Amino acid sequence: MFGISGGEIVVILMLVVMLFGANKIPELARSFGKGMRDIRNAANDIKQEISTSADDDSLKKFKEKVEKEKKEIEEVTGSIKRNLDL
Repeated sequence: MFGISGGEIVVILMLVVMLFGANKIPELARSFGKGMRDIRNAANDIKQEISTSADDDSLKKFKEKVEKEKKEIEEVTGSIKRNLDL
C-alpha cells in the first residue's frame, strides 16, 4: 500500500497521536472517511454523466446511419416494385 512498510505506519500513527491527542483521532478518522466517500460519490456521478452523454451521441449516430441505409434500400426496392407492377 503506497510503498509504506509496517514500521513507517507505526511512526506515522505515533506522530498523529502526539500532534492531535487520542481524543481527536476518532473525529479525524470520521472526517477523513466522510471526505473520501464524498470524493468517491462525485467521481461516480461524473463517470455516469460521461457515460450517459456518450451513449446519447452514439445512439444518435447509429439512428442516422440506419435512416440513411433505409432510404437507400427504399430507393432500390422502389424501382424493383415498379418493374413488378408492369
